[in-house]
Amino acid sequence: MGNPLTRNLKPLAIPGKSQGQEAGDHKTHQMGDLAAGLYIVATPIGNARDVSLRALDVLKSCSVIAAEDTRVTAKLLAIHGIAKPMVPYNDHNGQQMRPKLLARLEKGEAVALVSDAGTPLVSDPGYKLAREVIAAGLSVVAVPGASAVLTGLALSGLPSDRFLFAGFLSAKAGERQSALEELKTVRATLIFFESAQRLADCLAAMAAVLGDRPAAVTRELTKLHEEVRRGALPELAAHYAKAGAPKGEVTILVGPPQEAVLDNTKTDAALKAALAFMPVKAAADLVAGLTGASRKALYARALELKDET
Repeated sequence: MGNPLTRNLKPLAIPGKSQGQEAGDHKTHQMGDLAAGLYIVATPIGNARDVSLRALDVLKSCSVIAAEDTRVTAKLLAIHGIAKPMVPYNDHNGQQMRPKLLARLEKGEAVALVSDAGTPLVSDPGYKLAREVIAAGLSVVAVPGASAVLTGLALSGLPSDRFLFAGFLSAKAGERQSALEELKTVRATLIFFESAQRLADCLAAMAAVLGDRPAAVTRELTKLHEEVRRGALPELAAHYAKAGAPKGEVTILVGPPQEAVLDNTKTDAALKAALAFMPVKAAADLVAGLTGASRKALYARALELKDET
């Protein structure tokens, strides 16, 4: 009968239609227990038990592990009794390592890509490797798992139907403000990574640009000292300015902009004035830009006013 985990793993790893591509698009030779390919393996963001059984199978069966920091990955492997060769792959050596990893894949090796924590390709150079592997017609397999982005979103209490991950903001005040201005009108929960040392300054900048929005600061997710602090941006900025930099990895979540409460009489007057010299869509766009109201609602109202004239 064999090990059911191993038996279930192999069909998932074989390149083919199950991965959304025709089998003929890939080289199907393999070396060892896994089919040749790049395996993007999510690892725990804190609690070592948050690793999937499938991820452990891949780490045990792959030819080599490409790790953001081999010292960090070595600790995870030791916990689970796994001994595999590792090579570093990170921001500093990515350009030199990608051809070497592609060569190994061409030879039929199974390469597991891991980051220090969470899902690779999120705020790391993994996407460049995945892009080149895809361009070479080789297999890319995702082994999903922990993510600070989704864990923070689940704990924040903020709307989760639409969200935008914006990564790290610039440490330079001007560039950070420009980025926040671009994100100001996005009608979705915004998610950022930030260093603990820059947290207070970042929250103050967010409060200045985004206003009095509900937000949450999460840190040490899934660990013993996990903390979620919720409140309005100005409140959170004031708290961390006084308390100082917290310990651990930080994820900031900011609620979407609130719909403006508008005076219908004034918006009707603005729409009528605009409709006197421009088309309906342009008039709705103009008034929406001035008032912050929904373009869709203003367009519908502009059509009604147009019909009345």
